Amino acid sequence: MVENIHWLGHDTFKITGKDVTVFTDPFKLRSADKADIILITHEHFDHCSPDDVAKIQTDDTVIVATPDCAAKLSGNIKTVKPGDIIEVKGVRIEAVPAYNTNKQFHPKDRNWVGYIFTVDGKRIYIAGDTDYIPEMKTFRDIDIALLPVSGTYVMTAEEAVQAALDIKPKVAIPMHFGSIVGDKSDAERFAAALKGKVDVVILKEE
Repeated sequence: MVENIHWLGHDTFKITGKDVTVFTDPFKLRSADKADIILITHEHFDHCSPDDVAKIQTDDTVIVATPDCAAKLSGNIKTVKPGDIIEVKGVRIEAVPAYNTNKQFHPKDRNWVGYIFTVDGKRIYIAGDTDYIPEMKTFRDIDIALLPVSGTYVMTAEEAVQAALDIKPKVAIPMHFGSIVGDKSDAERFAAALKGKVDVVILKEE
């Protein structure tokens, strides 16, 4: 199920469908590429990086982003807030809440987001920078959940375990470690705690 999901570090993923290539939060990209859709969760530099967007943006690329991030970019941009549902190039994209509950880096009133989007019939949730929040109990039929595990700015590994148990994805993939904060031990603790409950795949950074 995860063979079409490539982790490029931090919160950056390349998801390759039959007819569409989706990138999330491009940051520190090592090479140029072509994105059909770029999903950006919020305007912090390690998620909304105009230089990295430029490496994968073409005339046909559609960027889905929060309004404060869109202001830094150019091209075909669709702005979203939590609760919005749009369709881009045949991909259904739901913007869902992402915020901190016990720290102030990502206040709820900024209306920053995660995304639930469907590629080749698989519902993929990328959490963005968030803590374990009550809305996660409402996310249904998630095939793959991409969850931060490093703590400091986002959920700890232990909090991410609670999120995974609420969301009940077929597969959980840890992210947001090994770049700015956190390391592989966070991902390993996450996987160990979910053994026998939720399948966890720790992707190798490409």
